[in-house]
Amino acid sequence: MAMASRSALSSNRIISESITSDGIRLNSIKSGRTNSSVVRSSMHKIFRALLISFLAVAAAAQTSPSAPAESKPAQASPRKVDHAAAYYHYTLAHLYEEQVTAYGRSELANKAMEEYRLAIEADPSSEFLTSGLAELYVKTGRIRDAVLEAQDIIKRDPNNLEAHKLLGRIYLRSLGDMPGSGNGSDNVLKLAIEQYEQIVKIEPSNVDDHLLLGRLYRLNNDLQKAEAELKIAVKLDPDSEEAVTTLALLYSDEGDTSHALQVLSAVPDTGRSAKLYAALGATYEQRKDYKSAIDAYQHAIRLDRDNLDAIRGLAENLLNDGQIDAALDQYKVIADANPEDAQTYLRISEIYRRQGKYDQALDSLKKAEAMVPDALEVPYNIAVVYQAQTRYDEAIKVLQDLLKKTEKADNSYSQADRNNRGIFIERLGMVYRDQENYPAAVEAFRKLLTVGGEDNAKTGYQDIIDTYREAKQWPEATAVAKEAVQKLPDDRDLRMVLDAQLADTGDPDKPLADVRSLLKGAPEDRDVYIRLSIMYTRLKRWSDAEESLNKAELLSTKPEDKEYIYFLRGSTYEREKKYDQAEAEFRKVLAVNPQSAVTLNYLGYMNADRGVQLEDSLNYIKQAVTLEPTNGAYLDSLGWAYFKLGKYDLAEESLTKASLHMNSDPTVQDHLGDLYQKTGRLKLAAAHWERAVEEWNKTVASEVDTDLLVATQKKLDAAKVQLAKEGAGQQ
Repeated sequence: MAMASRSALSSNRIISESITSDGIRLNSIKSGRTNSSVVRSSMHKIFRALLISFLAVAAAAQTSPSAPAESKPAQASPRKVDHAAAYYHYTLAHLYEEQVTAYGRSELANKAMEEYRLAIEADPSSEFLTSGLAELYVKTGRIRDAVLEAQDIIKRDPNNLEAHKLLGRIYLRSLGDMPGSGNGSDNVLKLAIEQYEQIVKIEPSNVDDHLLLGRLYRLNNDLQKAEAELKIAVKLDPDSEEAVTTLALLYSDEGDTSHALQVLSAVPDTGRSAKLYAALGATYEQRKDYKSAIDAYQHAIRLDRDNLDAIRGLAENLLNDGQIDAALDQYKVIADANPEDAQTYLRISEIYRRQGKYDQALDSLKKAEAMVPDALEVPYNIAVVYQAQTRYDEAIKVLQDLLKKTEKADNSYSQADRNNRGIFIERLGMVYRDQENYPAAVEAFRKLLTVGGEDNAKTGYQDIIDTYREAKQWPEATAVAKEAVQKLPDDRDLRMVLDAQLADTGDPDKPLADVRSLLKGAPEDRDVYIRLSIMYTRLKRWSDAEESLNKAELLSTKPEDKEYIYFLRGSTYEREKKYDQAEAEFRKVLAVNPQSAVTLNYLGYMNADRGVQLEDSLNYIKQAVTLEPTNGAYLDSLGWAYFKLGKYDLAEESLTKASLHMNSDPTVQDHLGDLYQKTGRLKLAAAHWERAVEEWNKTVASEVDTDLLVATQKKLDAAKVQLAKEGAGQQ
């Protein structure tokens, strides 16, 4: 059975997460602002009534006969609070402020500020008035004045809640306006944290304050403090959806999905909203429990049928669970609700590509392209479809155009630019490799070495080594592995790649010893034991391979880590011809990950090749092909299963497709030979058997199935004799 050397595109992406002031203040400041607006609305009504009364009294005083015509200046005395004047000037200030807000009459802002100052002069002790002036400064963009005013209040009254909240809001707004990380945003974040630390001391029972402080700590990467604040918020109000989901998200970000589920599940079913069910769905998805995620998202949609994010989550998890048709239906719902969503058409195209419906995939991509003509992702995916259709020249042209479009003469690439170019270059190399144009593939992968970044260089070297191995140019593969280690001497993975290459092509003891020398008695030893097990398996040192896998399993803590160990152990058992034990290991993988295409294929092929459980084997392989319809190894397995079942037309269709993707694979050639012999085309059969023998003779011993090679040679020799007899008989 032929196995693809790399099953997925390796890419490096930078994901930056920023929290805008609006986002982080969603519920945290709401209560503070609401209280303030309620107070000021009430005060506005009271002061308006007082103003009318005040004016009436003043008018009466001016017209009263007993009123003195002129007052003499009073002697200097301690300044007294004049509440009536304060009310009067505040009311005018508020009226001006309302006109500024309602009608955009910015020229009245200065009048409002002047009235606030007069009100404060009449009542210097009023924190309400100074807070109002500070708020007005914020509204009119005079942030520095607002900060100074609030700080002045806090100097006089350190426990003034409104002043602390005002400062906190100012810092949050400034934080949201900053376009990235750096000393400026870090300082503002610390200032915001300081204010909300004071706020929760003054107002310890306010859920929103603790929630916001927890979010700020999280943004500052102070996860322990964030967890503590969010726990307080949940304790104060266990029914607070924001508190529960934010704490769960914190746990999820830390990879602690167990605690995230515990927090979310603590809310009874009757109290769960669509948002909470969606959070549950995302958590289950992170745990790769796709069926539970599907159930959670379905609950969310039942509660909120217009929630496109929940529908998208449902679609993603149906896709993860292998329910491709159901996922497509959900994406179509999103497309109908929002026809301008280009990302949805990209996902629809991906599903059509996975289904082998390439024309429909291209139609969806064309729709996306019309919406976002400058998006690089759309033409890249068009190239991927062309590659799947074996329209290699067209795929190459699209990728070359992308590289030209993103080229900068001055080499002033951002990290994101370099990542994108690395992806385009690697895909271009893969297309050349599928085309069996190995020199062009190597040339393309060489460009990865100059894109920038150690990850791109590492990927480039690995791709070049894989290409030379596929081309059966073993000395060249070894030379590049040595070059890689020389250029990146601290990269342990490349060092082990070189050791594996040396073990395949010469005396294995020294490279094995070098890999063992990398063991440090630490969790990182897991990768070393895995590499040792693969090398031992290829060398047919079965007991050593099994022992290395046992040690690697002890260091595997995550389900996906154990999954890989089970797969490798199953592969080792299969090569030892311990088929029952191999099947048991493969079933362990499928219990963890039912959509493991490589495992479905391996289990199906192993049994089909031996002629056992043929219908079950066919179903396993069909699932693998559904997940990866252009994988040549899976298509070969499918064709071979059909052959074993006597369905020769279907076998020929699949084996021919496999040969388009991996024409130089000896196993595919051998299978085609058997098919042609069985269907009475002996001359064609002999040609394919001969090609199989040629390819095996170019292969290193560790990759040759000796029994199969001997059997193929016998079939070829017999065919030649038969064809010679037939030729002689026709003369």
